Amino acid sequence: MPAADSRIRLDLNNPEFQEVLFRLEATELKQVIASLRRLRELEWSAFYRHKGFHWEAIEHLNALNDAKVRSLRLSQKIRVLAFRDGEFLRFVSLHPDHDSAYDRQVLRVNCHREPLTPSAWS
Repeated sequence: MPAADSRIRLDLNNPEFQEVLFRLEATELKQVIASLRRLRELEWSAFYRHKGFHWEAIEHLNALNDAKVRSLRLSQKIRVLAFRDGEFLRFVSLHPDHDSAYDRQVLRVNCHREPLTPSAWS
C-alpha cells in the first residue's frame, strides 16, 4: 500500500455509480462535483482526519480486494459507497437517499467488480 501521505486518486468508473451520477438534478450534481474536487486535493492522511466526509465502514460489505467498503458523505443528502485500493478511492455506488447506503435490501452494488484499468478502456 502506498504511503499514507499520497494524494487521493478517484476511480469513478463503476457503471452503477455513473448511472445514478448522470441522473442527478443540477444542484445535487454541483454538490457532488464540489466534494469530488475536495477529495481529489486531499492526501490520504488528511482525509482520514477530515470530519466532514464521515468515512464509515459498512460491516456487511467487502470489496474484491477484501477492503472494507465504506460510506462517504458527499453532501448533506448524498452518500457514496467506496473503498481504498492503493492510492485509489474506488467508488461503488451513489445514494441520493442517504439511508439507502446502509440498507441491505436496497443495495444493488457489485463490490466484487474488477476495477477498470487503462487496458480495459480500449
